[in-house]
Amino acid sequence: EVQVVESGGGLVQAGGSLRLSCAVSGFTSDGYTIGWFRQAPGKEREGVSCIDRSDAMTYYLDSVKGRFTISSDNATNMAYLQMNSLKPEDTAVYYCAADLAAYCTEDYYPREYEYDFWGQGTQVTVTS
Repeated sequence: EVQVVESGGGLVQAGGSLRLSCAVSGFTSDGYTIGWFRQAPGKEREGVSCIDRSDAMTYYLDSVKGRFTISSDNATNMAYLQMNSLKPEDTAVYYCAADLAAYCTEDYYPREYEYDFWGQGTQVTVTS
């Protein structure tokens, strides 16, 4: 059984940093893709970033480029989203998702339907 568990959310002032962690277990292959999504109140969920563990290709939403960094530790099956220079508009519930069939390149917006395995979400609140 595949499990995805996020952690690391919290309350931070604008300009601050947070690191989200995602623990993935249960895949029979290491070549899965990790996606980070977020959903702000009253808005649809959007793809923020992804990383293909097989070739380290990454994608970033334009609004987070230069501020967020996704990484994957293949030895521990952990993924991270380092979020710097946070803004109030980054406030949302952040979800980690994983799938063997999900696609990720620098130009490919993460599609929710490509990810079968999701974490429970972690709240990130940025105050001004």
